[in-house]
Amino acid sequence: MATVLPFRGMRPLPALAANVAAPPYDVVSSDEARALAHGNSLSFLHISKPEIDCDPAVDVYSDAVYDTGRANMARFISDGIFSLDGSPCFYLYRQSLGEHSQTGVVGLVSIDEYENDVVRKHELTRPVKENDRTRHMQAVQAQTGPVFLTYRAQNALDDLMADCADGVPVNDFISYGVQHEFWVINDAVIGDRISSLFQHVPTLFVADGHHRSAAAMRYRALRRDANPQHTGKEAYNYFMAVLFPHDQLNILGYHRVIRDLGEYDATGFLAALEDNFTVKASAARLPDAPEQFSLYLAGQWYRLDFRQPSDAIADSVSRLDVSILQDSLLAPLLGITDQRTDDRVDFIGGARGLAVLEKAVDNDGFAAAIACHPVAIEQLMTIAGEGKLMPPKSTWFEPKLKSGLVIHKLD
Repeated sequence: MATVLPFRGMRPLPALAANVAAPPYDVVSSDEARALAHGNSLSFLHISKPEIDCDPAVDVYSDAVYDTGRANMARFISDGIFSLDGSPCFYLYRQSLGEHSQTGVVGLVSIDEYENDVVRKHELTRPVKENDRTRHMQAVQAQTGPVFLTYRAQNALDDLMADCADGVPVNDFISYGVQHEFWVINDAVIGDRISSLFQHVPTLFVADGHHRSAAAMRYRALRRDANPQHTGKEAYNYFMAVLFPHDQLNILGYHRVIRDLGEYDATGFLAALEDNFTVKASAARLPDAPEQFSLYLAGQWYRLDFRQPSDAIADSVSRLDVSILQDSLLAPLLGITDQRTDDRVDFIGGARGLAVLEKAVDNDGFAAAIACHPVAIEQLMTIAGEGKLMPPKSTWFEPKLKSGLVIHKLD
């Protein structure tokens, strides 16, 4: 059963929260982060992506970058931008985009349970990204971005969250069309009730934040090994997470862009696709059903329909559209056997739209772009529950959580 605990969060002053809150560190490039934070000394990107305050020629994984993050964290605290709550709290975070709304509780999750598969993973991580977030935690002595978890919806938790969101939020602002509302739950009785209800949740699932959670485990090992008085109760034994019920989540497709076509020209590539797909020229649009893809090549969109029905594929992972794409196109035609390490393929989240895929091909040196249909949340939970892993960059959750509304100090 899941352990979810309150904690003394460090939060920005309410009047400053809208200026502090920033996109997650891993959904914007360094150049995009510089542009977003330009003229805003309060942006949390100064902490989560401190390379923006270094010379652009500096390696993003250099000591200078982590030292800058440490200094920026100290500035935010000394200037009174952040303050520490006086007692352990849960926090409630609601995001609304159009007709979609999702409400999650922010708390601490046990790293022991992460290791023991009470918290289930569905993706492999990249060592360089794990290293980065581990070093970042060492530098700023805090978990600065929450891990995005989900669980099978529970009526009792839904009702309690609705009651907690009945009051006026401490933060309420709109950023890029998304409304962000944030409540502080500092009633110990309600906090005990939240923890108790999560004790009846058998499994948590990592929706987004695999590198943050893996780095938290590595950081815990470093601190534990260096602490002869280790008890298991220290702050570093937990990671900060936002936990949403599964039926409130919104998943978009995670698309691929390909740098070259290997041995093929455009005509030959289209002909080779016919072995596994029906190929038809089409108007620009996202796939509207599983086993369907949209290909942008040489200025033209094509619809690709997989010839073999996926229900004839026994394995739950192999039935995923991203697996079909890998097994029937990327590997056999282009020789891309490992998307985690092959720099011939890159990834574009579904929220960015088709125009970004077109730009990648028309202006940015890529040969082709492939739009994918979204994975269903039930597929994610089934695969993670079986102890299996999905291909990298299979899911894009939207809207994205803001970083900087609360952080978990580790010192």
